[in-house]
Amino acid sequence: METTSLNADPAELHKFSELAHHWWDPESEFRPLHEINPLRLDWINRQTKLQGKHVIDIGCGGGILSEGMASHGAQVTGIDLSEKALGVARLHLYESELQVDYQKISAEEIAADRPNSFDVVTCMEMLEHVPDPASTIAACAQLAKPGGMVFFSTLNRNPKAYLLAVVGAEYILRMLPRGTHEYSRFMKPSELSRHARDAGLIVEELIGMSYNPLTRRYRLGNDIGVNYLVRCRKPA
Repeated sequence: METTSLNADPAELHKFSELAHHWWDPESEFRPLHEINPLRLDWINRQTKLQGKHVIDIGCGGGILSEGMASHGAQVTGIDLSEKALGVARLHLYESELQVDYQKISAEEIAADRPNSFDVVTCMEMLEHVPDPASTIAACAQLAKPGGMVFFSTLNRNPKAYLLAVVGAEYILRMLPRGTHEYSRFMKPSELSRHARDAGLIVEELIGMSYNPLTRRYRLGNDIGVNYLVRCRKPA
């Protein structure tokens, strides 16, 4: 199947493929992912008790979250459409000595092959990079077992998010390469929630993630103005 027929943007795949060798460098362009990973991992684990759970990580990239969930005892499948990112992810398993099943496949394809298969589905920092986020959300819902939990994180679409996530992070603080994000693809919580409900999911929690440039630390809280996370459940 040609990449153009998938729910994927070839320019986005190329962009992240070119950076793939930096995935596990905590001082690289992926530093923010390394810094937020303990927060999102702890949040997911508190809600699901990952030990022994079957988990799929949609858009896993180099495997930062996938490995984190595996370290908590989950049986993790990580999928992505970037062969370079998956190569880095597989290589890092030799260092971490963890087990993750990495596959190059789209969310829609694996959902058709393995519906109702996973206790936990994660799709973090990905929806703002695909042409049709509703399709990805529907695939996540299809992958979850009845009673399973689905987690999303993305960027809100408002002037504050544009100033902080694009102008601030990419041009002033240079935390991310210029062009990492396309503002028009940011998604309001109401839009994500609507897509989740349309896919048959129950939205159970909406929480914000904020960054303090003085302390250089992230924290979870009530401010959903820029980064936010959503926890959903598939009806049993």
